[in-house]
Amino acid sequence: QVQLVESGGGLVQAGGSLRLSCATSGSIFSTKAMGWYRQAPGNKRELVAAITSGGSTDYADSVKGRFTISRDNAKNTMYLQMNSLKPEDTYVYYCNTRYGKLPWGQGTQVTVAS
Repeated sequence: QVQLVESGGGLVQAGGSLRLSCATSGSIFSTKAMGWYRQAPGNKRELVAAITSGGSTDYADSVKGRFTISRDNAKNTMYLQMNSLKPEDTYVYYCNTRYGKLPWGQGTQVTVAS
């Protein structure tokens, strides 16, 4: 069974940057469109960035121009470079396939202080 492990979160000041990583254990990674999601307690998980197997990307309006999603198929790893962070980016961030079909990992907490 494919496992997803997110890392790279932390506490950062507004305007700062973080780079999240998503490591996967399965060999199917390279064939799947993937996405980064975020969720606040009690709220629905939302997709913020997606990337196809070929590298085409799409972003939620709230992060467009600030976040960059990328993937390294050879390493079965996906990344989310987050720049110009805002307090409203404070969430737990998760990775999954583009439509959230795999078991969810633990996520990684991102906290942006004002």
